[in-house]
Amino acid sequence: MMVTLSLELRDDVYRGLVMVAEACSIANKQRDGATTHGPLDAKTLLLMLAEDAAMGHSQPGSWEAANMLEVLAAHGYQL
Repeated sequence: MMVTLSLELRDDVYRGLVMVAEACSIANKQRDGATTHGPLDAKTLLLMLAEDAAMGHSQPGSWEAANMLEVLAAHGYQL
């Protein structure tokens, strides 16, 4: 089953996501595609982050989940 979400983002937030995704895509190219999700755009960047956050429940010991849980803790969310 797939769920579709719609987000409303401020223009500056979206532009920031695009800039980060572009930088990640450059890094992917420099590493000859040796990244976990390949070239990114804003949508795939958010999808990757959502997957990592969800691992906080399904695979809390993974490095992705541990790092995401650290980010959430920095925002005051202790899980």
